[in-house]
Amino acid sequence: MNAKALNPFKSIPSTPESVLSTDEINSFLSKDIAFNRIILYSSLESTNDIAKAMIQSGTSQGTIILADSQTKGRGRYNRSFFSPPGHGIYMSIVLRLDQSYFANHLSLVTLTTAVNICESIEISTKKDPQIKWVNDIFLDGKKVSGILTEKVDDRENNPWIIIGIGINFSTPVHAFPIEIRDTAGSIFSNDPPTITRNQLIAEIINRMFLPCSLEPQIILSEYKKRLMLKGEETLITGFGNPFKGKIVDVDEGGCLVVEKADGQQISLSTGEISSSMCLS
Repeated sequence: MNAKALNPFKSIPSTPESVLSTDEINSFLSKDIAFNRIILYSSLESTNDIAKAMIQSGTSQGTIILADSQTKGRGRYNRSFFSPPGHGIYMSIVLRLDQSYFANHLSLVTLTTAVNICESIEISTKKDPQIKWVNDIFLDGKKVSGILTEKVDDRENNPWIIIGIGINFSTPVHAFPIEIRDTAGSIFSNDPPTITRNQLIAEIINRMFLPCSLEPQIILSEYKKRLMLKGEETLITGFGNPFKGKIVDVDEGGCLVVEKADGQQISLSTGEISSSMCLS
């Protein structure tokens, strides 16, 4: 894994106050959480890929890999995630599954992470993010964050979970690649940041490791509060032929409950939804 990859984002200026610092992150962390360590890189291909390599070579429960930029950041379905330096949060949380809360709640990993990101943004910025099922965070109609969870086994066949988080913190609109400029945004796209990336990172870590914030019923309730497109007719893809359906709910397993045109309700564990504006 190349941790010193060439930086393809030189045209996007960063600011002195946007520097990532493990010392500053640690200063904002709750004394009640138990995680291992934060490892900070200036540039990586992918924090999730580094996490996989660490699991195979031996790492500890609760290790967090953080990068100022990624040259091969990715999300679901191996789609790229634009990851310029100085303006985003790109991190992976490494958990040994059988030693974590998620051992009994594997289906709620992504939902829990989405809720914790939303709450961290809300309490830190007073902004109102929403969740597009299952793993995207939206603000003012633009995607500002994505989550990629991956389950891997170490050399001794112990199960691990990697929770990859990408957040567009202050990337200028004009800096996004033209093909995603209409759909991608940042928490601070149009206004100066009122917090640092370090503060938001610490808030997310606090919420991910505080047991009181992880109760399944609380997670589901908070997830549903922020669910985009509920009650709307949407386009469902990822199952062969796309079909139209109305979003009804999210069930206890994190599946999306959709009502088809004939009135039948089905639960989806995978796939994607598009807004009603995309329907023909």
